[in-house]
Amino acid sequence: MRGTPVRVEALAGSVAPETLVHRYENSWSIQQNIGHLADLETLFLGRLDEFEAGASTLRPADMSNLNTEEANHNSRPLTEILTELRGQREHLVARLESLEPKAFARRAFHARLNVPMRLVDMCFFQAEHDDHHIARMRWLQRKLST
Repeated sequence: MRGTPVRVEALAGSVAPETLVHRYENSWSIQQNIGHLADLETLFLGRLDEFEAGASTLRPADMSNLNTEEANHNSRPLTEILTELRGQREHLVARLESLEPKAFARRAFHARLNVPMRLVDMCFFQAEHDDHHIARMRWLQRKLST
């Protein structure tokens, strides 16, 4: 999770500005994918609050991704989005590092997946989500560069 901003910044730095904002077949652009990762930090921080408070069920994600759709990330400066992602992720990682190891065994129910999750599982889920979007960005970079 700590490495996501570095990986995203390296990828974004190797892509032409017009390619960063190009939507391919009505899917999100690379820049919108980056913005989406930043948008979801709020969700993960809220879920972390819920784990710490002993909640039995985690807040749901907005599967319509309304925040990302309305954020108009393609019109924002890339540096602003990258700074936002880095700052939020550093805050999240610092919070996770401040927890006692036993905190990562706490459980709460993830309604969409219909499974109980430990905090460590939620961290893995978040890291996998990051990797999914980074893979999508790399695919877009290759597709749009040919």
